[in-house]
Amino acid sequence: MSEARITLISRVGCHLCDDARTAVARVADETGVGWRELDVDADPERADEYGDRVPVVLVDGREHGYWRVEEARLRDALAGRRWSLR
Repeated sequence: MSEARITLISRVGCHLCDDARTAVARVADETGVGWRELDVDADPERADEYGDRVPVVLVDGREHGYWRVEEARLRDALAGRRWSLR
């Protein structure tokens, strides 16, 4: 697997995080990119920044979205097409 381009910031026991994990894994498999998952509660700075918004998806270290994974938009970001949080 290639270096992680997608980072999923999640929390144990979060049903939205479970849904996001499934969606991120699907997109990563389809596009051949690597991904990793970080526990928001394992790092105080991460918890301060993202704690109320998990799950959060980062693409190449930049915040891509939170709460729900928009798979088509995530594919666009990975392909280098324009995307924004709005």
